[in-house]
Amino acid sequence: MAKPRAGIIYNDIKPTACRVADQLKDKLTASGWDVAMATGFGGILGYSSADRPVCHTRIDQLTPPGFEEDLKFGIVLGGDGTVLSAFRQVAATGIPLLTVNTGHLGFLTETFINHLPEALSQLIKGDFHVEERSMVTVQVFRGDYLLWEALCLNEMVLHREPLTSMCHFEIAIGHHNHVDIAADGIIISTPTGSTAYSLSAGGPVVTPDVPVLQLAPICPHSLASRSLVFSDKEPVNIFPATSNRMVMVVDGNAGCYIDPEDRVYMERSPYSARFIRLQPPEFFRILREKLGWGLPHIAKPTSVELP
Repeated sequence: MAKPRAGIIYNDIKPTACRVADQLKDKLTASGWDVAMATGFGGILGYSSADRPVCHTRIDQLTPPGFEEDLKFGIVLGGDGTVLSAFRQVAATGIPLLTVNTGHLGFLTETFINHLPEALSQLIKGDFHVEERSMVTVQVFRGDYLLWEALCLNEMVLHREPLTSMCHFEIAIGHHNHVDIAADGIIISTPTGSTAYSLSAGGPVVTPDVPVLQLAPICPHSLASRSLVFSDKEPVNIFPATSNRMVMVVDGNAGCYIDPEDRVYMERSPYSARFIRLQPPEFFRILREKLGWGLPHIAKPTSVELP
């Protein structure tokens, strides 16, 4: 009978993550599991530079060796950046991931290192839920030629370069007419990304189960340019309506330059991010614990006695 298989993806620049990854491998191996290991580096696509052609790795070629579809689960050790990278690496395989925080905020992580023994016991027994979150394919075309692509769990940001003026963006959502937005930049986010950069830009929080995308202008020139929420069944085309080169960043760890003749295309990906939950998902609890949303206000005193 074949051994069950699991995977570990870790942030190799954090000593704690490296140490815990080795310990986890030893424990799983001792329990009769085969373990595949990889760093999160392979999912960080990096940035193209102005003095060399755009280069990229295709979405379906990011899977690390050993991470086949027969893995029962994967464990991610790192912060939110490692989580984003790991889901980009395993998206095509559908492997569910338990995300373990070794960073700071850890908004996307499920548990902490000090709770890992109990979590590992649940994983081995299969005592967990899987929450699926939508992802978006981001592609850059010049004419019909594909220059660059990436898988996005949080957001795509397209903005002006430093020392350049405000930009215009022509945006076509599905079959609807083009709209023109004058701003420093635009953000298109998934529900998962609604609590990230989009939230800082004034966009609403969207619960993860709602099948939508969100457009949020960055410092728009018009008071009428507000955030827009629309169906994720609608593809999005973005045309830079300016003579200046722009910068595009996906999930904060991948990006390229966008020239005036380029087009950015986005659509919901057939792949999903499959989060392992050790208890039934409760999004409002995460909002409260991580961002302080919905905390009760402290009542003011009814009277003040002067000395």
